[in-house]
Amino acid sequence: MTRASIELGDVTPHNIKQLKKLNTVVFPVSYNDKFYVDVLEAGELAKLAYYNDIVVGAVCCRIDTSENQRRLYIMTLGCLSPYRRLGIGTVMFQHILNYVEKDGNFDSIFLHVQVNNESAIEFYKKFGFEIVETKEHYYRRIEPADAHVLQKTLRKTDPEASQPTSVQCNGQTEKRDKKA
Repeated sequence: MTRASIELGDVTPHNIKQLKKLNTVVFPVSYNDKFYVDVLEAGELAKLAYYNDIVVGAVCCRIDTSENQRRLYIMTLGCLSPYRRLGIGTVMFQHILNYVEKDGNFDSIFLHVQVNNESAIEFYKKFGFEIVETKEHYYRRIEPADAHVLQKTLRKTDPEASQPTSVQCNGQTEKRDKKA
């Protein structure tokens, strides 16, 4: 028996329809055309996941600079149900962690998850995410309409700007000087 191959590939104008189809199957919400225009410009922050050369998942992120922080927002990270629990989500998430670590200037990673999506919540908790807020009526056309905000803190906001802060990525903690 041959070992399965999991690879990530770029989202391009030639395969954007595959991403649209995948998202309609995986997620209970539909995404507008602007979402897909933004994804095409996202570069390394948007990837298709291939399992033995078949598109089975995708991750799409954007950089959020609200609340005086630079955060990575995971807009979507999903996989077709027959391909779950094969490590595909982990490969996609590891790609995002590597991006954030290489950049070195993110305060946190966050996303919204429907409150009843226990498997997604457990997946993110495995990577150190915590539920930091619950937004009522976040979704308009699906039930339940509430969403948890899950966040993985990468850099503690420290009032002492000269104090080094700890950053944890890939299970390793390192000291960094806080940038003012």
